[in-house]
Amino acid sequence: MTINLISDTVTKPTAGMLDAMMSAQVGDDVFKNDPSVNALEEKVATMFGMEAALFFPSGTMTNQTAIKLHTQPGEQLICDKYAHVFNYEGGGVSFNSGVSCRLLDGHRGMVTAAQVESAINPPDFYHSPLTSLVCIENTTNKGGGACWDNKELKKIKAVCEKHGLHYHLDGARLWNALVAKNESPEQYGALFETISVCLSKGLGCPVGSVLLGSKEHIHHALRIRKILGGGMRQSGFLAAAGIYALDHHIDRLSEDHQKAAEIGKELTKLSFIRKVEPIETNIIIFEIEEDFMSSADFNSKLQEKDIHIISMGQGKLRMVTHMDYTNEMHDYFLETLRRF
Repeated sequence: MTINLISDTVTKPTAGMLDAMMSAQVGDDVFKNDPSVNALEEKVATMFGMEAALFFPSGTMTNQTAIKLHTQPGEQLICDKYAHVFNYEGGGVSFNSGVSCRLLDGHRGMVTAAQVESAINPPDFYHSPLTSLVCIENTTNKGGGACWDNKELKKIKAVCEKHGLHYHLDGARLWNALVAKNESPEQYGALFETISVCLSKGLGCPVGSVLLGSKEHIHHALRIRKILGGGMRQSGFLAAAGIYALDHHIDRLSEDHQKAAEIGKELTKLSFIRKVEPIETNIIIFEIEEDFMSSADFNSKLQEKDIHIISMGQGKLRMVTHMDYTNEMHDYFLETLRRF
């Protein structure tokens, strides 16, 4: 039995999802003639109460398009030092948009409105980059699946409005936050100018993310997606998977959260575990007491049991629960941890 907890992107389509994909009506989405893609975009836009949406091959391309929409070369965006757009998108912020990042030292990937306001460069001081965008990530990946306080997000929006800044949400795992905090998509649609959501993290789709925004933003995003090479043809087969996931796989995310919490509880009982980050959703980040056992040795011992997790560097290890991580696997893994 192979247990893969490297990410929630390792899932395979369910039988129901495969049926939906195989029976999808498709056309050529480059000409906006794929009915399944159009239906997905309309569905997600309606969920968030936003004007329009656009289907993308990846979350990185979705975020990069949003940054390009909101900035000009030489400008600067504000984000937490843990932000995905800075750490895990291949330097695309600078390569694609010619923009720099002002990194804030937040808590588990989350910053305050006061921190954002203090980081804004004076717009009339031409020696420093013009601040034009604030990027938020919810849930936070490097922060261990932490969920933002909606009240703080509203305060940051007020700062953005006061200073004329754009406001983008990297909501790759926003579905997890919605379930964990019993929030609605409309709450976020009312806050942000643009939102990216991922269908292949947590929801079990093989491919795909969606960018949400105004009709004007999405009109411009279509051109940027083309420039970045993201135009797909009969992508309705993938969009059908997304529609199925939105209808069937959101509520069950609470099961992943429960399993993650149970794993964290077992980890805290082990004497050689130095720290386990608070667990709110489906991500477990923890540190090994290196004097007792190196993180590499711990990883190797798990691999001997055909259990696979990932190193985040600096002594941190990560596990992510997902829909293909079954109850049987969970029981076996918990017993494995107890035997260390």
